[in-house]
Amino acid sequence: MMLYPAMNKLTEHVPNRYMMVNVVARRARQIAEEAEKNEEHLTEKPVTMAINEVAEGKFEASTIDTEIEED
Repeated sequence: MMLYPAMNKLTEHVPNRYMMVNVVARRARQIAEEAEKNEEHLTEKPVTMAINEVAEGKFEASTIDTEIEED
């Protein structure tokens, strides 16, 4: 299965694959939590939405907080 958008499009905004996984996973969790909190039905999976946000340039590597929060 191919990744869409392509990885080279994503790495324009986030420099490496390791950070990409962290960024997408963190944003996908945020999307899912917000949808659950607001009782919204998502038309796409949170991971797909997060990948598209990265491809659109909504995240730059310099603005990403990669620290894990403890509950």
